[in-house]
Amino acid sequence: MTEIPFREIGARLKSAFRLSTRPLAVYGSEVLPPGIPRMTDVNRCFAVSLFRMATGNEVSAIYVSADTQEGCCPGGLYHVGFIPVPDEIKFFVSTGRKDVRGGAAEYLKASPELVERCTVVAGPIHPPGKYLVVQACETLPDAGPAIRSLCCFGTGEQVRNMAALIHFDRDDPFSPVIVPWGSACSTYITFPAGLADYTPRDTAFMGPQDPTQNHSLPPGMMALGVPAEMARRMAKNLDSSFVIRRPHVTFPDHEKGKTN
Repeated sequence: MTEIPFREIGARLKSAFRLSTRPLAVYGSEVLPPGIPRMTDVNRCFAVSLFRMATGNEVSAIYVSADTQEGCCPGGLYHVGFIPVPDEIKFFVSTGRKDVRGGAAEYLKASPELVERCTVVAGPIHPPGKYLVVQACETLPDAGPAIRSLCCFGTGEQVRNMAALIHFDRDDPFSPVIVPWGSACSTYITFPAGLADYTPRDTAFMGPQDPTQNHSLPPGMMALGVPAEMARRMAKNLDSSFVIRRPHVTFPDHEKGKTN
């Protein structure tokens, strides 16, 4: 049986979950598809670039590679495997050090050593190809590239509903959807696309829990990074699940509820 193309999977998920944003597909390529701009043409940050793509129509795809490092966030380049982990990150992310960025620190972890241990647990990160491409699903060709994962932005209610659909065909009540520690681009790309060696497989990643991205996301907005095969199952399970069969429960009329 012919598999559903990811252009259609994205459309199904967008419609079923009433997303105002565009689902984004992550893939690797050895040849750069024509007409795709560098990520830094949108923003130096992966997280900001993806959110702008999802919420606008000006740019439908971006790419990054080992040859396009200038102007790109070093942390983002590391999190997609194009450079080794910069030594300064463990200090900047935790408690700081005077000779690193003038002592600036984000205080996201208790110590540099703890950041190092988290890096080891995630494992080495490898890019999916010469180019890493993120593209709006609606612009993918039917006979498209081998998609690694999807990234969907939505309200808290929409993301909760997507997480519930992931659990629909799973017997494990705990691990199909998790909130990982790390950068927003890890939640959006690294972990769902399986770029880090020790990433839990067949798992979706909810977040981001990185507060440094609170400036770029509305307070009620979240994201879900979904491995490709999981996204396929989600699309196939829609008609049998609560999403289609109980839409009044999935998306209640909150204004009506206030009057009852």
